[in-house]
Order: sequence, then structure tokens, then C-alpha cells
Amino acid sequence: MKNIIFNRHGNQIIIHTDRPVCNDKWELLQSRGFKKILSLYLENLRASDSPLLEEINAEIDTTSNNTTVSIGPIDLRTKEGETELHQLLTTSAYERPSESTLAKINPAIVDQLINGLYDYWRSFDRFVVLHLPSGQRPYRAFNEIIESFTHIVRSTYRDMSENITGKRPRIYRQVAAGVNVGLITVPYNSNATPSLPTDYRETFADIPFIRQIWIDPPMIIDPPTNKRSGGFKKLNYNPFANKKFPSSEWICYPAQVGSLLVFIYFHEQFLSLGSALANLFELATDEQLSSGTAPDAILAYGVEDSNDGVAFYDDEKNFIAVGTVPAGNEFSYFGYLKKMVLTLHNVVMMKRGRLPFHGALLHIHMKNYTPKNVLIIGDTGAGKSESIEALRSLGHGNIRQIKIIADDMGSITLTSSDSSKEQLIGHGTEIGAFIRLDDLDQGHAFGQIDRSIIMNPQKSNSRIVIPVTPIEDVIKGYAIDIILYANNYESVDDDSKHPILERFTSPESALAVFSEGVSMSKGTTTATGLTKTYFANTFGPPEYQDLHQHLAHKFFTAAHKAGIVIGQLRTQLGIPGFERKGPIAAAKALLDLICNKNNDNN
Repeated sequence: MKNIIFNRHGNQIIIHTDRPVCNDKWELLQSRGFKKILSLYLENLRASDSPLLEEINAEIDTTSNNTTVSIGPIDLRTKEGETELHQLLTTSAYERPSESTLAKINPAIVDQLINGLYDYWRSFDRFVVLHLPSGQRPYRAFNEIIESFTHIVRSTYRDMSENITGKRPRIYRQVAAGVNVGLITVPYNSNATPSLPTDYRETFADIPFIRQIWIDPPMIIDPPTNKRSGGFKKLNYNPFANKKFPSSEWICYPAQVGSLLVFIYFHEQFLSLGSALANLFELATDEQLSSGTAPDAILAYGVEDSNDGVAFYDDEKNFIAVGTVPAGNEFSYFGYLKKMVLTLHNVVMMKRGRLPFHGALLHIHMKNYTPKNVLIIGDTGAGKSESIEALRSLGHGNIRQIKIIADDMGSITLTSSDSSKEQLIGHGTEIGAFIRLDDLDQGHAFGQIDRSIIMNPQKSNSRIVIPVTPIEDVIKGYAIDIILYANNYESVDDDSKHPILERFTSPESALAVFSEGVSMSKGTTTATGLTKTYFANTFGPPEYQDLHQHLAHKFFTAAHKAGIVIGQLRTQLGIPGFERKGPIAAAKALLDLICNKNNDNN
């Protein structure tokens, strides 16, 4: 890479480089990137007909060699004026206050201009992608490059402001002045990374792989879309046949999705969403990428000129599941990225004889009681996370540990214990959580804000992505003690026909409720009202219903024989007026079940 490449996609600024972005103020001010930001800022002022333009468009009288010289007017509505301002800004970063040419206009007005330019730069989501040859891992140097760039940007702004106003600030705000995210990428090398099946090598040839991510949290991004719309369809053809993605525009995040290796390719226009994957899925290790095995699944996110829609394909020839999501603002929502990855996971797991679930798996250890592994299955907005947060609050002081094994999706395997009884072993997929801020306990959300990525904070269905559990716990496997369906649509009555926690007495009665998958929509998608989704999991099982039904009957029968508690938990989250009270009541009932020694199956 001979030159530093400066790209803009909407509200994103992306810097591609193979060396430090700049070494000092002079390099920063002379860079094409600085000139581009200055030009965009002035275009913004012109579009709004800012009064600042009128104030700057005046003659400047300055002194040079004891001679008064008139400079101006600087017409910032023209390219010539823009060039002249750039020259004066460059000079002002080095001049003493008494010599500053721009200070002759009106220090307060020019300071407004510089502050506006600084704020305009910081209004973007800013990224640097460091492209390195395979085998190089200058992790410490990379961190220093990012921190040095931040210092240069901040000090240049402060020097300009001080030299023009002649005043030093009394309050220093150490805002994020450089980039929000930094990536180290290396080129794809078939000898150093898992071998892609032959049918995919040309499609994804030379696309760089992320090997390290640097994030400056809390990171706030505002994608154009804040909800998913519609489902994911299964294709009967490979969407990547005869396609070639430009390696200069695409990046791969190799993810550990539970025990699976998934190559997540995304177009750089979705870099903010692609970077957020670091808080959700563990980045694959060098050892995994040098093992020579093929990935279990592939996703391409941001495919241009695609008529495939949001879809997946079961490539039985190559033993791999692949997914595709089109480009466009309507697909610029993290839920598309996350849920398609999990759909591919579910497809692979079903074909391997595992039962995928859409829900939360928790390891809960109360004081003086045997630890319980609780699986709560339910659709998005069913009250799973709300009930868990209420349980944290209610059990405060009596909880030794709550460990999240699966936050949203996972799978179950069958195994035999020493007593020859089959056990249901639960596994997770994600190290993080994509949580709705609207309904989440605020104490928990803000307690994690220093590690979070926040999306659409000013809109409904605002979300936060936070790391919650190490990958070791996600893939370890925990014997399940309790399986509950999260029912958010039925009211609790006093005659015990609809209790908060209802236990099923047979696999058939349980499967009737779980398979119907009824839920009241909570506005996380464009669906409204009461909905039905097979097994509360639209991400793969409906397209493999025969296979899934066979697995579900097998697993639920085994659970019943093993004495696992199976029931439904009425969270009442979808009932007006019970958005808070419902999950609290559900959490109390769950605590009673966990702490009731009569229900101890160990």
C-alpha cells in the first residue's frame, strides 16, 4: 500500500494504511484526509448558510516587515477561499498568538470555526485499518500508533485554538479525538488460514482477515435502521456462484460461534456494525486459522446488486452453510448481521444432531443451594433478559454467581451420565449480548457502559452490545436442570389456571406450547401484535421442521425421563402495565423454584 487511503461511507470515515497515519502536526495538516474533512465541513456550513461564513469573509490587515498588508476577503464559498483557509490554519498551528494571521479577523469567531471543524470530525464514526503482511503482529506498536494519532489530532486543535485566542483553556476534556476503532488485518493466505472450499476461493480471494481490534468505548453509532423486517429465506442455489468481491472493499471477521468457525465477510460501508462483532463473538485464534480446516459457515454482509435478499443456502456438497445480506440502508441494522450468523449456526447444528434453541442459558448458584442450569426459551421480546435482570435484583445478597452460558442462541447435545441416564448438555454461541435498552435494568446497563457499543440511543429499540462471558464457558457444556418457555402474552390469574410458573407433566404437553411459539411483539422487528413462530425460533428450524421435530421429540423425551423441570414462565412483558411488574413476578417464581429443595434433582 503506497498511499494512505481515506474513504467516507455515510457517517463513517475509514483510513486504510500500512504505516502510522501521521507523525506530527505538519503531516496531519498536509494530509489529504485533513483537506477532505475541511472541505466537507465548509460544504456543511454552506448548505446551512452559516453566519460564520459572513464573519470570515472580511479583509484582514496584518503586519509583515513593519508594513501593513491587506489580506482578503477570504471567500469560504469558493475553492480558492477554502485553499487559503487551509494555508492559514496550517500556519496558525505554529504561530505565536501575537503573530497569528487568523487572529486578526476576530479571535472568537475563528475559534468557533476551529471548534466547529473539530466537532465535525468527531461527529463521524472513525476507523483505521492497518494492513500488514502475514506473520507480522506489532500489537504494542499498533496501540501506540492509534494513541499517537489521537494525541496529534488533539494537540493540533489545542495549539490552533490557543494561538488564535491567546488563551490557554482552564478545563481540558480528553475526548476521543482520533479513531473509535482500529483494526489489524492480514491478507488471506491459503497456507496460513483454513482452506476455503474450491467453490469459494475465487469469490473471497485476497480479502484481508482481522487479527486484532482496538476499540475506544463507549462507542456510540447510529445506523440508519433500528429494526429487522421480514424473515430469512432458504435458497435452492448458491448465492456466491460466479461472484467476486473486491478485496479492497471487504474485510473478514473470523468468528468463534460456539464451537463453530464462521467467516463473516462484510463490506466496509458496514464497518461500524462489523466492528461491533468484537463484543459479540470471540475472534478466532491464530491456531484456529492455521489448522487447515475449512470454516463451518460463511456470511457475506453488504452484497451489492443482489436479488437474493436476506437468505441462506445449505451447501451439502461442501458441508458448509452460507448466508447473504444485501447492501442498503434498510439492512444497516446489527440484528441482520447477528441473526444470520446464528441462523447458519442453527442449520449446521441440526444437521449434526444437536437441538438449537433461541433463548438464554444460565448457571445460577444461590447461597446454600445446589447450582442450577436454567434454559429459558422464547422469541425476541418475550421477557427473557428482563426476567434475568429482575432475578439479579431480587436475589442480590443471596446469589453466589450467575453465569451466562448463552445469551440468545445455543444448542443442546445428549450424553449419558454415570447413572446411565441421558443428560441434556447446553452450549452457547456468543461471548456478548445485544440487549434492548428500552426494557433493561438501567443499573446493569450503565454498570457496563465503559465496555459497550451503543446503537441508536435516541430511538426506540435502542441497543447495547456488551461482552458478558468468556468463550471457555460458552463452549464448555452445562447439564440442564430446568427448561422454561417465556410466555409474554398471557395474564396470570388467581384460580391457578394460568400461574406464573406452570410445569408440564409430559413431553407432548410441553412440545405443544414450545412448538407453537406464541409471543406478543415488542417492537424489536416490524411485526406487531400476537405472532406465532415455530419453536420461537425463526432462524433455521422452520425450514428444517421435519428434522427439528424429530430432534425436539427426542430431546424433550430424554429431558422428561431425566427428571428435568419443563414448564412455561409467564413474564407478562407484552401486557400493558406489566412491563416491569411481570418480569419481577416471573423472577420471584423462578427463584422459588431454584431454591425449593423439593425440586432439587441432584
